[in-house]
Amino acid sequence: MAVNSNLEWTDATWNPIVGCTKYSDGCANCYAAPIAERLHAQGVRGYENGFRLTLRPERLEMPLHWAKPRLVFVDSMCDLFHADVPLEYIQRVFAIMKRANWHIYTILTKRSERLRELAPHLEWLPNIVMGVTIESDKYRHRLDDLKVVPAQMKYLSLEPLLGPIERLDLSGIDWVIVGGESGPNARPMNPDWVRNIRDWTIPQGTAFWFKQYSEHGCPGNVPEPILDGKKYKQFPEFKRGTLELF
Repeated sequence: MAVNSNLEWTDATWNPIVGCTKYSDGCANCYAAPIAERLHAQGVRGYENGFRLTLRPERLEMPLHWAKPRLVFVDSMCDLFHADVPLEYIQRVFAIMKRANWHIYTILTKRSERLRELAPHLEWLPNIVMGVTIESDKYRHRLDDLKVVPAQMKYLSLEPLLGPIERLDLSGIDWVIVGGESGPNARPMNPDWVRNIRDWTIPQGTAFWFKQYSEHGCPGNVPEPILDGKKYKQFPEFKRGTLELF
């Protein structure tokens, strides 16, 4: 399914795979699972298996039919580097991104070990932006895996932020997104965790975007302007069409 996106940092989503399995702490309240089950209950094509991982090869060529350049989030309803997604299929996804090269594609994974393993077998063109999720200091090793990937632009998603993260070396990282968890079972986020991240991100010259507080808001006080998402919405701009990233 490809849809216009309500996410602030992308124009559209493209899901040549749907369904996933929980992998780490950040997956506990997965947003995609209830969406998939609801679409399954509604009889929406492509969700016959609910949230069970399913390859949808009939969707592979969708970006080729979008004439206007878009910023596309790849597999918002799956993790492209899930162990059950064959390398050959991932290569087919990358081949489409090469053919439909007037779009810019962002990919995000928690499975950084497999990303690192498969990266040499994939073609990393300038229109592919690769990121990993780090939800707490427990998963900081994912940054090391991302750094060896030859993508020309890389980012971190520190969302849902579930605990403090000590200073990371952001050399080679273009963009850091930070956000609390949303939804009825959201776990709280301490604003001090965000301030700390901000204070070691911006001095390193990496774009910082504070996306949102958790569903619980900012405990005990009004959100500080210094964490205002608009003030710090410094993520890179994209020149669509030329594929020049700056």
